[in-house]
Amino acid sequence: MFKWIKTLQPILLYVSVFAVVLLAACGSETNATSGNDDSKDTKEKIVFSDLGWNSIRFHNQVAATVLEEGYGYQTEVTTASMSIGLKGLENGDIDVTMEIWGDKMGDAYDKALDDGKVKQVGVNFGDTKRGYFVPTYVIEGDKERGIKPVAPDLKSVKDLPKYKDLFKKSSNKSKGQIIGAPSMWGAAKPFQQKMKTYNLSETFEYVDPGSGTGLNVSLTKAYEAGEAWVGYAYSPSWVLGKYDMTLLEEPDYDAETWNKNYGTAFPDQDVPIAINAKLEETAPDIVKFLENYQTSNELTNEALVYMNENDAEAKEAATWWMKKHPDIWTKWVPDDVAEKVKKAI
Repeated sequence: MFKWIKTLQPILLYVSVFAVVLLAACGSETNATSGNDDSKDTKEKIVFSDLGWNSIRFHNQVAATVLEEGYGYQTEVTTASMSIGLKGLENGDIDVTMEIWGDKMGDAYDKALDDGKVKQVGVNFGDTKRGYFVPTYVIEGDKERGIKPVAPDLKSVKDLPKYKDLFKKSSNKSKGQIIGAPSMWGAAKPFQQKMKTYNLSETFEYVDPGSGTGLNVSLTKAYEAGEAWVGYAYSPSWVLGKYDMTLLEEPDYDAETWNKNYGTAFPDQDVPIAINAKLEETAPDIVKFLENYQTSNELTNEALVYMNENDAEAKEAATWWMKKHPDIWTKWVPDDVAEKVKKAI
């Protein structure tokens, strides 16, 4: 009997090993199937670029919310400079850039489009403003704040010299003060040159605020105190969303004059959305959504004001904005996608 059992032992060992292997194989197959059933695991991760300012961060989060909650994609944000961000968009490390400021990228962006590596899919917003701004109460007054108009005839940059004494005195007591664009910004060079082109250097001192924060602080302090202020401002930005400001007139934009001495208004600029061209093949549903994506300067300013006043991150601002404006963003997507996003936020 014992001899028979000994003979059977190798057979039992073989059967046991085979059973363990079979169970392991079944377990592996089940895990793979489970993963394939999860739409977020099967779809490619979509990478957005953060180029360093809050409006693009806000638009990244609006788009990412729709992609994640409505389409089942995973998303990621990569921080980069404009030049590095464009390279990433060309080589596919970045899929989507929600704001392309073409005048800041020079010929590199146009070349990327011509090479077919990058595709422009729509205009996010197009009503940007840049130039010399003053608080509107300087011109019109503000009855609620008890501020009288002190420069009722101030309409254009050419009118500034006769009102130089209204604006905060500079280190040169005989001159007024114009707050410029920070030296590292693309607007600094033309804004400084305009001082000479418009003969403003004789009556005003140009002041570099040092940073975007310095520029905003200068404007905010003056506005809250009801003081006269003149300087560079731009939209979209929270300061132009929050404060009533007037853009002073300049000669209409003319490319030849602009290239000669910047003696015109800043050129109008559309701010489009761009993608890595391969996204049309790998995620056509995303491309369709981005083609429909369109906001405005005013709508973007609104979100930036919310971020500033509530010390809110871009994701929180995006959720707040989407709850406030379902009539806008639901038009960018099919009804079933819109319903999924509504439930999620």
